[in-house]
Amino acid sequence: MISRPVSEERRRHDPTLVERYQAGHPRPLAQGTFRSLGLGLITGASDDDPTAIGTYAAAGAAFGPSFLWVAPMVLPMMFAVVYLSSKIGQVAGQGLFAVIRQHYSRWLLYFLLITAVVGNIIEAGADLGGMAAALNVIVPVPIRGMVIVLGIFVLSLQIRGYRLIKNIFRWLALVLLAYVGSAVLARPDLSSVIRGTLVPTLQFNKNFFAMLVAVIGTSLSAYLYSWQSNQEVEENISMGRRRLTDRIGTTHEEQRHARRDVALGMIFASVIMYFIILSTAATLFKAGKTEINTAAEAAQALRPLAGKAAGLLFAIGVFAVGFLAVPVMTIGAAFDVCQSFGWKSGLHAEPREAKPFYTMLFLFTAAAIGLNFFGVNPMRALVYAGIVQGVSTPLLMVIVMLATKNRSIMGRWVNSRSMNILGWLTLVAMSGATVGLLITLAM
Repeated sequence: MISRPVSEERRRHDPTLVERYQAGHPRPLAQGTFRSLGLGLITGASDDDPTAIGTYAAAGAAFGPSFLWVAPMVLPMMFAVVYLSSKIGQVAGQGLFAVIRQHYSRWLLYFLLITAVVGNIIEAGADLGGMAAALNVIVPVPIRGMVIVLGIFVLSLQIRGYRLIKNIFRWLALVLLAYVGSAVLARPDLSSVIRGTLVPTLQFNKNFFAMLVAVIGTSLSAYLYSWQSNQEVEENISMGRRRLTDRIGTTHEEQRHARRDVALGMIFASVIMYFIILSTAATLFKAGKTEINTAAEAAQALRPLAGKAAGLLFAIGVFAVGFLAVPVMTIGAAFDVCQSFGWKSGLHAEPREAKPFYTMLFLFTAAAIGLNFFGVNPMRALVYAGIVQGVSTPLLMVIVMLATKNRSIMGRWVNSRSMNILGWLTLVAMSGATVGLLITLAM
């Protein structure tokens, strides 16, 4: 886990390190260009994918308004994870797994790679199934056939390239505002909402800690780390910085812009989480229907309790955000594999220029579709993937913290003291929730 020191020999001959150590400051942006607004929004919206929506809906149904405080509590942790991952992509000019390959041991790289890829594929499969089930709530369609159609359509979007995906994703993210409308239509009790938001309530039993771990885990999913760093690299390439030496480093202006953008994206994700919990707390929990397993079940159950409009808005949100989340997971997994083995990757590259990358995209999308056909229950598989990622995600956060405070990787852009404190507190909270679950299971 410890970063290998950079030798003087390598420092003199590695072009990447020569650029980093000789340059007094990073290469500035060309005049008139800037980091696109909305990269943080895309990441925040993809965090609220159909499986996350199902988790939040289940939390609201099981514990009611008393669980609302979790959404603002998780917000600073979400910011820490995504901003630090963004910083790696901006400063190192490479994705997270490329940095791990260059600076950390191979066994650690392969362990994180396997857990990330398996988790991404399972979650993408569950999301495709969730999208088809949500569409079935709106219009009766054969779910398995629709999974194939949706998978092929999502794959075609990925092949079209970064610019199209970025523009589509920013608009799709706004569909999540449907959950605000769904919660308002549910007519929650205002006093219960205020109390549940401002007064943290803990229940010392395994069901509560299992749900708390699930909510924290899905809001800090492993795919966020690599996706955000890779998105920064793709954004740099879109500005004309195709060589690695041109992408290394950043500016104070870019960092400020990234902090604001990531903060807005995470606030958006946290607000949506809050209103999803609220919509089911105000209806399903109140009616005594405390067990919800999927987002589609929540949408179906909301209709008789909060009206058809609320159920319809909930289902539309699930369906639309799936188009955003599934590519994030399959593209992220393809990036992770290619960076781990040093293969050319990127949405800016033509398929003939990056054959391994586009092959991985095809295989991972096909695997996600297949989970819905071959007797594998995607939701059950998601539970097991969550257990594996529950071990790997804190380890990934340790790597991110070590990398962003390492001058051989970040140069003069190492973390400030306040950012280090927030990052390590996030790690403690992630680990603490898991430890709490293990203690209650042993009791």
